[in-house]
Amino acid sequence: MPRMPRTPLAQVPAVLAVRVAFGLAFGLAPRQTLILAPILAVGLAPLGCGPSMGSQTPNRSPLATQWLERAKVSYRAGDFDDAKDAAAHALSAAPNDPEVREIAARVALVRLDYAEVLKLTEGLMTSSARGLRGRAFWFSGDVEHAADELEAQLADPQVKDAWAQDVAGLARRGAGRHPFEMQGGIVASVEMPRAIDRVPLGAANVVPCELDGERILALVATGSSEILLDSNSRREPAWVSLRFDRVEVDDVPALVQDLSSISRQVGVPIKALIGSQFLRHTHATLDRRGDQFVVRREDASTPPDANRVPLYYVRGGGMMLRATVTARDEGPLPLLIDSSRPFPLLLQDAAWKKAGVDVNTLVTIPDEPSIKRGVVPVFRIAGFDLAKMPAIEGADFSQLTAGLDIDLAGVVGADMLSFFRLTFADDGRFMWIEPDPTLLGPDTRTAPPAPPVSAPPPPSKAPPLSTR
Repeated sequence: MPRMPRTPLAQVPAVLAVRVAFGLAFGLAPRQTLILAPILAVGLAPLGCGPSMGSQTPNRSPLATQWLERAKVSYRAGDFDDAKDAAAHALSAAPNDPEVREIAARVALVRLDYAEVLKLTEGLMTSSARGLRGRAFWFSGDVEHAADELEAQLADPQVKDAWAQDVAGLARRGAGRHPFEMQGGIVASVEMPRAIDRVPLGAANVVPCELDGERILALVATGSSEILLDSNSRREPAWVSLRFDRVEVDDVPALVQDLSSISRQVGVPIKALIGSQFLRHTHATLDRRGDQFVVRREDASTPPDANRVPLYYVRGGGMMLRATVTARDEGPLPLLIDSSRPFPLLLQDAAWKKAGVDVNTLVTIPDEPSIKRGVVPVFRIAGFDLAKMPAIEGADFSQLTAGLDIDLAGVVGADMLSFFRLTFADDGRFMWIEPDPTLLGPDTRTAPPAPPVSAPPPPSKAPPLSTR
């Protein structure tokens, strides 16, 4: 599909500014609104020890070293296309260099190229290489080989990886299973409620479903790789079944975490988080504006008037995209996409600086002195321009970035996502995004036809947009 021209989304920033200023996201009080809930971003843990990323082997040529350093810098900055190209040049100059092969494998994992990860790490027996292979096997559905590699990684006393620990045990108990096997209908659509028992949900992506036959409420959390079950109900990782209307998804791997803080934040009992793996395998559509959550067996047809957004995955897990915060297309920044976070956009200080905004000019959020709000002059994503985009600063990033080898610039939260219809395609390697037509500015590319003489005069202004 040809790339669409830049499209201004006229009303989105204004609506989000109201939410940020008055703490209306999710319909909660300001203090509840902006707290970063402690969601386990599984797949973000360190991969273990391996060759020093700054060392040079005696047999590496200067040319290979230059390409390797460029690959590492681009990878850390989230420029995965350039990192892939640089790693390919480094491999051409030093095809057997373990460090070169490992950085190329890391780039491949972010892009969900599992076969390339396995090819590049073949014969490498470091714990970091085993971690890469273990994740490639796991996310591609080869649970038995995933168990072998993750257990070997964890045998290194220097490796401390809670995700690998849980997944290794789950994979070992999953021999013979076919993860995310779908039964029943071809497609199923579930209504996402806007309120439950008079509790307004705002932009929260709450999905009613059945978990092993029990009716529950789940929250879509794209920043996590796995299904997460509430540890107050489930004590250990398990293989479960999720049903959405006529479609049942069997052999779903699920980890556990205390979700009580999530339930308090949203205002309703949340028994599970739906992570990126599930969304990828079920070719899901997330439509907060239309109140629909859709799962299907195959990719959806190309939606009309949609833009294509490449997606990347931290360690193969948490979902990322790249966007710019300037009027130029230079230097897109890597941003975690987390549909469970109750704000439009959270930026690190370096991203504010790149946008030309002095963080000292930001305004403190009432009742949250550590959180400040401001406006990014331009936020550009997939052909859409959002001028004067509201965003926040000051939230604790340590949980998201601990042990991370990518410099995340921020987080795209539920409030921004709620203005788009998102459909995941190509096993999650990209998504189609469609804005609500009422949010688009007037189309200035062609002049509108003259109204008939008998037609009444147009209204003086558009009706106000709902901030539900």
